[in-house]
Amino acid sequence: MIFKDIIKKKMEQVNSRNYIHIVKGLGIAFVTTFIFLFILSLILTYTDTSETIISPTIIIVAAISILIGSSISNMKIKKNGLINGAIIGGMYIVILYLFSSVFSENFSLTISSIIMVAIGIVFGILGGIIGVNIKT
Repeated sequence: MIFKDIIKKKMEQVNSRNYIHIVKGLGIAFVTTFIFLFILSLILTYTDTSETIISPTIIIVAAISILIGSSISNMKIKKNGLINGAIIGGMYIVILYLFSSVFSENFSLTISSIIMVAIGIVFGILGGIIGVNIKT
């Protein structure tokens, strides 16, 4: 019960202006992901790089993208970096899995999905901490 009350109180502190920054952070994270994955596709197409690097690279790209998006958005907000970062990381992964479930016939939630959610939230929190503490 205490944890639920803490989250409720923190969510009330996030005002509507912060939502705009959170959405921008999500957008930055997805654009960054697209750019990195486009570069990966070029590398895989024009070099002899093994395709076994795809899965770990996607996890790394998602983590870095969440970190960048969360950092940039929290530079503007300047408070509640932990909560805002966790929201950005969690929403990024949820949106990613929603699209995956729509476009993939073999979509399923596995232990790697749970790990990906945890990675998304942790890197969102880290990005939130970094963004709040960057002096602009």
